[in-house]
Amino acid sequence: MADTKGADVNKSEEIRKLAAAMKEKGEKPRPVVIIAELKKRGIAVSSPQVSIVLKKMGMRPTRGRKAGRKAAATKRVAPAKVASRSEAISIDDLLAAKKVAAQLGGTDRALAALAALKRFES
Repeated sequence: MADTKGADVNKSEEIRKLAAAMKEKGEKPRPVVIIAELKKRGIAVSSPQVSIVLKKMGMRPTRGRKAGRKAAATKRVAPAKVASRSEAISIDDLLAAKKVAAQLGGTDRALAALAALKRFES
């Protein structure tokens, strides 16, 4: 190999070459092993750099909660029910709600009162 300490060294390419060689030998390309081998050759690379290159090569699994993502993807939320004209909230309804909220001391208190009322109704 030519002068590996020069600025003309493509570190990513060196990582790819070494990982491919390890894969051909049947070894699992690990960042620690790759970093150590490249350090012997005089090329300084970081663990995140090696991991990113290996991941882009498809040699590292993506991290994360696969079960959580799968469950979230399969869990469907029912679409919001579209109110008919008779159920739609009018401007007069909004003005009345604003007046009630003002009497109760704000929208948070009005919502709490409505939630308590809903519990009593059921």
